Amino acid sequence: MIPALATVFAALAAALHVYIFVMESVQWTQPRVWRRFGVADQAAADTTKPMAYNQGFYNLFLAIGVALGLVLFWVGDAGTAADVAGRTLVLFGLGSMLAAALVLVTSGRRYVRPALVQGTLPLVGVVLLLFA
Repeated sequence: MIPALATVFAALAAALHVYIFVMESVQWTQPRVWRRFGVADQAAADTTKPMAYNQGFYNLFLAIGVALGLVLFWVGDAGTAADVAGRTLVLFGLGSMLAAALVLVTSGRRYVRPALVQGTLPLVGVVLLLFA
C-alpha cells in the first residue's frame, strides 16, 4: 500500500511540475500566467520570457526524472538494480523539487503559499518512498 501511495504522490508532483513547465516555457506571455507569477505587466513578461523559458525546462527535467524513476521502481524486483536506480531517481527528483520550494520561501513571505503548493506533494512522496 505504501509503495502505491508513494507512487501517486510522486506522479502528482511530476504532473504539477509539467504544468509549471507549460506555464513558464509555453504560456509565459499570457496575462493570466504572468500575473500568477507576480509579474507586473506585459513588458516585464516579455523581458523575463527567456529566463522563464529556461526555468520551465528545469521543472520539466525534474518531472521526467521522477517519471523514469517510477517506471524503474515498478519494473524492478525489490533490491534489484532497476529498483535501486528507480528509488534513487525518484528521491533525487522529489528532493530537488522540495529544495526548490524551500528556496522559494527564502524569497519573501508572499512566496509561502506557492512554495507550499510546489513542495507539499514532493515532501509526502519522499516520506512515503522512504517507508516503502
